[in-house]
Amino acid sequence: MGQILFKNANVVNEGLCFKGGIFVKDGIITDIFDYDRFDDSVRQASLEIAADDVYDLGWCFLSPGVIDTHVHFREPGATHKGCISSESKAAVAGGVTSYLDMPNNNPPSVFAEALQAKMDIASRDSVANYGFYLGATDANIDAVAGAAASGACAIKVFMGASTGGLMVHSDTSLRRIFEHSPLMIATHCEDNSIIAANCARIKSQHGEDIPVAMHPAIRTAAACLASTAKAVSLALETGARLHILHVSTEAEVELLSKVTSRTDRISAETCVQYLCFDESDYDRYGAQIKCNPAIKSAADKSALCDAVRAGIIKTISTDHAPHLLSEKQGGCLQAASGIPLVQYSLLMMLEKVREGEFTLPMVVEKMCHAPARMFGIGRRGFIRKGYYADLVVFSTARASEVAPLSRCGWSPVTSFSSSIIYTFVNGNLAFAGGTVVSDAPRGMQLEFDNR
Repeated sequence: MGQILFKNANVVNEGLCFKGGIFVKDGIITDIFDYDRFDDSVRQASLEIAADDVYDLGWCFLSPGVIDTHVHFREPGATHKGCISSESKAAVAGGVTSYLDMPNNNPPSVFAEALQAKMDIASRDSVANYGFYLGATDANIDAVAGAAASGACAIKVFMGASTGGLMVHSDTSLRRIFEHSPLMIATHCEDNSIIAANCARIKSQHGEDIPVAMHPAIRTAAACLASTAKAVSLALETGARLHILHVSTEAEVELLSKVTSRTDRISAETCVQYLCFDESDYDRYGAQIKCNPAIKSAADKSALCDAVRAGIIKTISTDHAPHLLSEKQGGCLQAASGIPLVQYSLLMMLEKVREGEFTLPMVVEKMCHAPARMFGIGRRGFIRKGYYADLVVFSTARASEVAPLSRCGWSPVTSFSSSIIYTFVNGNLAFAGGTVVSDAPRGMQLEFDNR
């Protein structure tokens, strides 16, 4: 890997944005330079002589690489629409240097052997660093209880049905998971009984051909709130470490604002689609933005943005979920749910910065720093001495038209006012000049302290 100097950068890290640079040796950050300090400028000049490669960034922004803690890369079992190789390439093209992949595969990752099989594939094929969830079922409590030795990043509990059918149905099983899991529990919260009742009612009015715009009328805010309240109650009763995934409603924000002020054992994420779209966008994008939970009202979107700024929402991810366009055809009951966004999440958030919704340090906090803290990911997510050089260089002054690299071949959004210039994974150049580096080394398996 050698020695690399990055100079003339606007470094965004740990709440600050400053003019400086960094020095990387054998994939590890060894020096950080702040040009307001004379000694730093002198030290950089001396190290430039020793560098094997020098990147003059021309005052582009340099930040830690994004850690996307919620993706579905579809391998094994659905590789016609995405696989670890294709989706990790899309990830690094979007400045994502590490990802955590969900367990609802075929076969599902509900035992250590299936989890190890995915790790083996990733060690061979993944350009980005990787970690995997262990899925909980009604029948695998022993695997959940022993998950600390499996290398899993967390336990995923589907409290509402989604793609793949992996779900905990029994309240008794659910309580046992919360009581016995040694790892953080990450939940998909939607109440299936409310969804089923809504669906039956709307089918009686519209038949089987329900417009996509009615998706949030089936998967309602009430369904989300009921399930999230149940998960929160179980966590408070059992002391489990709980992370609520893809929060999509103002009602959940109100609940979480009360709970998270009392305990740090409960936290929440939202996804870029809930911050960037609302139900008025179904007219333009149709089933391309159909996902579970559903994208809901403008008031929900506004409340989520407020919650990000207030610190109620700790992390921002994608729930990246590729489907072929042929699978996205039809209405609520036919079109598959899921949006392929891992390549676009940082660019989408930079649009929100441009609009004045968020600051750059806040975006880096929610997409880089906080994911590393929440999941206990060692030596990543920050620009610090001794940390792996997982880095992204981006420009907010260069517009870009970004071709999808996901195997599914599409995205609802591809035009941006910003652009990704470089992505480095463990100090290795993985993306440059709009292209994934063909001989980029494989990513590394992430290490967790996530109890």
